[in-house]
Amino acid sequence: MASDVDISNLALSHLGERAEVIAISPPDGSAEAQQCGRFYPMARDEMLEIHPWTFAMKRVPMAAIANDRPAWVYAYQVPADCLKPRAVLAEQAFDDAESEDFVVETNASGTKVIYTNCPTATLRYTRAITDTTRFTPMFVAALGRLLASKLAGPIIKGEAGIQVAVGHMKIFTVELATAKADDSNTGSRANQFRDFIPSGMRARGAAARCDRFGRGGY
Repeated sequence: MASDVDISNLALSHLGERAEVIAISPPDGSAEAQQCGRFYPMARDEMLEIHPWTFAMKRVPMAAIANDRPAWVYAYQVPADCLKPRAVLAEQAFDDAESEDFVVETNASGTKVIYTNCPTATLRYTRAITDTTRFTPMFVAALGRLLASKLAGPIIKGEAGIQVAVGHMKIFTVELATAKADDSNTGSRANQFRDFIPSGMRARGAAARCDRFGRGGY
């Protein structure tokens, strides 16, 4: 799988750079590595936020904290690895379409908090991922192109750099659409949520099966 250095060199190759960087964090000393070290994390996090990528999604019960917003009934702590909240789900909810209303704000103590009217809520969110081995090939391709668009100005400079950046953004838009479509088609809807079945629904399902078997069903 591609490393952050591989993705950086992919972006540089899009710009026609022959030299390859060896390290970007910390930079290996070259001007190209310094720019990659600056812009790679920005491009990576931007990519992660753009779409609820399957490999980056996580679902956890939220920890309630003191509520200082009277407009909302409950306050929950934002997980440390949360890059972008996607949905606040009640116990029996399956997907984002069933999300409860929520807002993300910073409380008086400077803590990022999710406010909602949903009790015993579960958060579905995009994780902040730095492990590139989790990235899909199409994600890597789009990320390399996005990074190239950000590097064009600092490396090529002037009007030419601006034009090159615009050109790579156009290609990035196409590659991103392909990556998103491929990711959205990963698995069936049932498979996407089979690892998260609320306990109440499991209990009702078991009771229904027992009742069916008792009536001769199969």
